[in-house]
Amino acid sequence: MTQEYKHQSVLLQESVEALITDPSGFYVDGTFGRGGHARLILERLSSAGSLLVMDKDPQAIAVAEELRAQDARVHIWHGSFGSLREAVATQAQGQVQGVLLDLGVSSPQLDDPQRGFSFSWDGPLDMRMDNSRGITAAQWLQQATEAEIAQVLYEYGEEKFGRRMAKAVIAARTKQPITRTLELAEIIKEANPAWEKHKHPATRAFQAIRIFINNELQDLEAVLPAMLDVLAIGGRMVVISFHSLEDRLVKRFIRDQEKGDDFPRDLPVTADMLNPRVRSLGKPVQGATQEKAENIRARSAVMRVAEKTA
Repeated sequence: MTQEYKHQSVLLQESVEALITDPSGFYVDGTFGRGGHARLILERLSSAGSLLVMDKDPQAIAVAEELRAQDARVHIWHGSFGSLREAVATQAQGQVQGVLLDLGVSSPQLDDPQRGFSFSWDGPLDMRMDNSRGITAAQWLQQATEAEIAQVLYEYGEEKFGRRMAKAVIAARTKQPITRTLELAEIIKEANPAWEKHKHPATRAFQAIRIFINNELQDLEAVLPAMLDVLAIGGRMVVISFHSLEDRLVKRFIRDQEKGDDFPRDLPVTADMLNPRVRSLGKPVQGATQEKAENIRARSAVMRVAEKTA
């Protein structure tokens, strides 16, 4: 499609303010999107600073290439932030002063029917953030077992009617392949016996399938320890989450790393033996009332910030 879909970055000022401690440092934007956070980071960096931008989406990378043509401080990695160690190793920029992650799906991906993320309008049932490789949602739904579909809906969407929905999907696909977003949305809607107020009955199911197709939680589990490996002492990790599954992983990781090494309960341990690796900076941050009113994505956003200490 030729239409340009816009993305309004959530917690833009707050995240960049928390991220940058040294204007001449090397930073990573692990979720470039359409470059909202990246552009503000570049504004705050000196001429000696540099920024590595990462994204799975080929369309996002095309926008990043345009930005790099204008600013030599920009470096690009096409791939998941789960490969952070490898991406940083290719840059030879020294240790990283900060890593920013703005998790989940971006507005341009949701708003473009051809990407297949939304139940609001018709499009091919794709859902891949990197639509140049991998299996589509339609292909997976055609080959997955009923138990596998139910497990994905429950685990990644916290959908309590996942079994009913999985059974409905299997029944529908025996008649013809499910290839369109509105087709799947209608099947899920009919199988959902308890619609939540102000929420489409297919919301959790679409979220679950998207997370599964893109390995989102596995990538997050991989990048959290990788951030600590690449960060310099005093460097910061800034993570913006949009649902409880993501935020829970980030919260527990920071808590565990702040606590330090895990010793057996019966072993005498002093504070200097614990070796904490991070310290949490402030309380979780949510968008201001005005931002939540202007940007629907901001209503569920939670930002956590931690600093590497050892």
